[in-house]
Amino acid sequence: MGTEVKKTRRRGYKPGGSDKRFYIFNGILMGVIFFIYAWPLWFIAVASFSDPNLVTSGKVFLLPKGFHLNGYRLIMEYRDILVGYANSILYTVAGTALNIVMTILAAYPISRQDFVLRRFFTIFLVFTMYFSGGLIPLFLQVKSLGLYNSPLAMLVPGAISVYNVLILRSFFMYGVPRSLEEAAILDGANTFQMLVRVILPLVKPTIAVLVLYYAVGHWNDYFSALIYLKDRNLMPLQTVLRDILIVGKIDMVSSGMEMEAVIAKLKTAQTLKYSVIIVSTVPLMLVYPFIQKYFVKGIMIGAVKG
Repeated sequence: MGTEVKKTRRRGYKPGGSDKRFYIFNGILMGVIFFIYAWPLWFIAVASFSDPNLVTSGKVFLLPKGFHLNGYRLIMEYRDILVGYANSILYTVAGTALNIVMTILAAYPISRQDFVLRRFFTIFLVFTMYFSGGLIPLFLQVKSLGLYNSPLAMLVPGAISVYNVLILRSFFMYGVPRSLEEAAILDGANTFQMLVRVILPLVKPTIAVLVLYYAVGHWNDYFSALIYLKDRNLMPLQTVLRDILIVGKIDMVSSGMEMEAVIAKLKTAQTLKYSVIIVSTVPLMLVYPFIQKYFVKGIMIGAVKG
């Protein structure tokens, strides 16, 4: 009997007819979905290295044609892009650090069973997910606090996300063994020491996921700059990119320039457009592989009671 089981295990599982058709269909479907999502990024990367005349005429498809680096040279000469790139890095790094600290400080107390006001603050936080004052009261509040046209306007109003607080709260409640906390208390650890030395090292997967969430939000944020900033030297990269893609094209067409000059400038703008999109996407693409291993574990462990 034991020999037959071992032979079966060595042979492995071979899918039957219905299973085989399912795997084939699933593979084709996943391939189509991958192509739909990957193709736009691939085309932008190819177009950024191609001649804009060939791009506009539809002759560029899978590989670059008329290879050149004019778009990337223009980026180095365009001061607003360099300033915006530096501002985006500053807002992303500082904003993400502030977000993580605030999220931990909000999630940890409401996860403690012995905290008397735990239920009150949880309801209070959840209430803000469904009801808010709106954009105009928020703008007036930012202005009254003296944050208007300041880098802090990009950091303070969005310092915390209630959704992420609830994710981290669930992990604090169900993902950390109670025995570890009791052992830390017996060893004389206070609340701060238990949080920093015992609990936070166990929350690394969830923290990594929250870092990714917050960082992507800060890096892609352009609307806050349009509302709270007026100084061009404070604008993030995404706002500069929006001006290149939308505002610059409208200004050239409506400025009364000759058609040939407009066409030449539009081609230059298009070359710059693809290059800036690639440059603005690269930082997050470089960061993601380092936290990919934490992503699935971190997002699931905070949502499932263990």
